[in-house]
Amino acid sequence: LSQHLWVFNWYSIERKMGRRPFKCYRQIKDKPYPKSRYCRGVPDPKIRIYDAGAKRTGVDVFPACVHLVSWEKENISSESLEAARIAANKYMVTKAGKEAFHLRVRVHPYHVLRINKMLSCAGADRLQTGMRGAFGKPYGLCARVSIGKILMSIRCKDVHSHLAEEALRRAKFKFPGRQKVVVSRNWGFTQFSREEYLHLKQAGRLLDDGIHVQLMNAHGPLEKRKAHHVFDGPTQIYRRCAV
Repeated sequence: LSQHLWVFNWYSIERKMGRRPFKCYRQIKDKPYPKSRYCRGVPDPKIRIYDAGAKRTGVDVFPACVHLVSWEKENISSESLEAARIAANKYMVTKAGKEAFHLRVRVHPYHVLRINKMLSCAGADRLQTGMRGAFGKPYGLCARVSIGKILMSIRCKDVHSHLAEEALRRAKFKFPGRQKVVVSRNWGFTQFSREEYLHLKQAGRLLDDGIHVQLMNAHGPLEKRKAHHVFDGPTQIYRRCAV
């Protein structure tokens, strides 16, 4: 009797479907749909940490920088961003050490995905209305990226640059579409090339600002500047190539 009851309860349980494959949401279609007072009940993104490693290390310690660049215009889910962050961080911690790098996720999932849930139980055809009122409920979050958008960046020392490339190569497998691992010419996360950074640093035109630097130009009143911050020449010289 107990076996027959168990079989009866098994078939009477309402079976729930799993999550949709992300091929349903990969293509960018309509306008951005962010969380707002009109769009309520949005689930939290799976990725909550965007910086890992020695994130408070100064700008002069980590000169090398490697980027993971998107090569497609698509949506990237918050679940895949979290999986890529874990994969890259795990490899760098294992091979280089947790104080030898700074990893940063450069995109944030703000776009809300929707789903029009359909009933799959017995007698569902009497309850659901098909495509009438098919505007779905919030289902998840994703980031909208374009070609050339930087997804993740790792700054480290030059001796660990090849480890950062391998870490981002492993993180590629967590994303849909195509990505490329690019070694940056700039100093760390700054906007200056290595030669330009060293030249401006020697000239005293850079102020440390955490993991970035501020460029001091020749603008502004002189009475508000210190003696070693007064410059007589231009900050940067841009040369146009002859066509």
